[in-house]
Amino acid sequence: MIKVGDKLPTVALREVKESGVQEVTTDDFFKGKTVALFAVPGAFTSTCSVKHLPSFVNNADALKKKGVDAVVCTAVNDPAVLRAWGEQANATGKVTMLADGNGDLARALGLEVDLTKAGMAKRSRRYSMVVDNGVVKQLNVEEPGAFGVSSGDHMLTQV
Repeated sequence: MIKVGDKLPTVALREVKESGVQEVTTDDFFKGKTVALFAVPGAFTSTCSVKHLPSFVNNADALKKKGVDAVVCTAVNDPAVLRAWGEQANATGKVTMLADGNGDLARALGLEVDLTKAGMAKRSRRYSMVVDNGVVKQLNVEEPGAFGVSSGDHMLTQV
């Protein structure tokens, strides 16, 4: 599993923009920025929709005032689903939704979880991290079924 001090692995993620779906690598997106990155097991799922994403939407401005250049959400969902979820949650302009459709980032970070028994296939564990110029500075990985240390409220205490 990735740890504090490690560089993010090079992985392609996707985002829906005005011009369509665009691919961006972690190397390019995180270069020269301080990023509050968080991952959820799935868009539109209960804890993710009621608590996790809203905690970052509500704290996005405060995080940016503390030096965070971008707040990013990732999930093992396709780009259209993440875009729709972000729009529904009023995240547009506050949280960048980057799709990890095949779970490449979750797997490369060592944070993939098998949720096939719940009918959700392989997904990402719930986590958050502060990434500075591609290097992990803070890492908060939740125990299965928990929500707390990966919240936007907690991250606000770490930047």
